[in-house]
Amino acid sequence: MSDALTHFDADGQAHMVDVGQKSETHRVAVAAGRIRMQPATFEMVRSGSAKKGDVLGIARIAAIQAAKRTSELIPLCHPIPLTRVAVEFDLDQAASTVACIVTAETVGRTGVEMEALTAASVALLTIYDMCKAADRGMTIEAVRLLEKKGGKSGHWIGA
Repeated sequence: MSDALTHFDADGQAHMVDVGQKSETHRVAVAAGRIRMQPATFEMVRSGSAKKGDVLGIARIAAIQAAKRTSELIPLCHPIPLTRVAVEFDLDQAASTVACIVTAETVGRTGVEMEALTAASVALLTIYDMCKAADRGMTIEAVRLLEKKGGKSGHWIGA
């Protein structure tokens, strides 16, 4: 692992990384996070009975939209032509949690880690927004990169 922070030049000034000389490769990133809530809130989400409608369906669309707009939100991210964004939810009734797992893909010169992380975060924020009237104490946690493939650094799997 390199200790160099690539978004700073030799003088310590922030800059967008030059990816012009990198090869175009198939790149994949998988990110996840979860939201913890009260059992009654979890049941509303699971059953689809929330007052604002299909919480997970709206969160899925929000995640995809967020992935497509990541470069508008994260200042030094490159705009990336995404070829796929897949959003899955894993409901754990015993823990009253909803996990969101996002896979983002492209064929390009830079990775899609930020797109996957942004998508997972926004999906969880959307769940919070749609359920906050019932449960303001929800906790978003463990947003992280699970895996990335492609590019010079190769395949990485998180712990």
